[in-house]
Amino acid sequence: MYRRSAAAAVLLAAALTLTACSSGGDGKDEVSAASPKPPAVSSAPDPADATDTPAPASPDAKPTGPVLPDAKLVPKTGSFTAPQKQYLSGRVPEKMDPAAVLQSGQEACQRVERTAKRDKDAAVGALVAGEIPGAKDAITFLCPEQKPVLDAAAKGFPDGTKESPAAGTYRALTQSTTCTWEAKGKDGAALASGPETPLKPGDKITAKIPAGTAQFVSNGCYAWIPA
Repeated sequence: MYRRSAAAAVLLAAALTLTACSSGGDGKDEVSAASPKPPAVSSAPDPADATDTPAPASPDAKPTGPVLPDAKLVPKTGSFTAPQKQYLSGRVPEKMDPAAVLQSGQEACQRVERTAKRDKDAAVGALVAGEIPGAKDAITFLCPEQKPVLDAAAKGFPDGTKESPAAGTYRALTQSTTCTWEAKGKDGAALASGPETPLKPGDKITAKIPAGTAQFVSNGCYAWIPA
């Protein structure tokens, strides 16, 4: 009788232990098992992200593939002027409408003209910073009256790092009060930096780059042109 009772007690304890393990005590294991887990992070690239599309070329660069010969640069209606044909020469991909390419150049001219009418510095800065795609060739062939803006921009450089800048005094084309700059020598040592005092709204920001500057680094200054 005693042996049967002891055996029954052992079986009951084992059953309780199995029940506790399967339930996790508070049901958390069941919830965890039922909830979907995020996929493991993999360093392998996703084939869907792969692309054979080449990086876009510079807005002023001409197509590298087949282009329409000059003899076929004819609009569906009307005709192109001589300067328009010069702009389009070697620039129209073989299966593209020349008028569409011309329109992009005309839009660049319009942007430069509108901006310069309000603020010439803003137009120059936009060209220096590369904010008007294709502006260089558009101005050269389609709106030469904006050449002074292009010439001024050609002497400047954008915010960031400028290697081996010409010595001289430069003006930042920005109203930002957070503009800072530093001229460094070949050994990385600071030759000059600014501004010397905190900027106030409306302050003119200039930087004097000394001779021997190997690198000019600016932040928050938008664009620089000779003062």
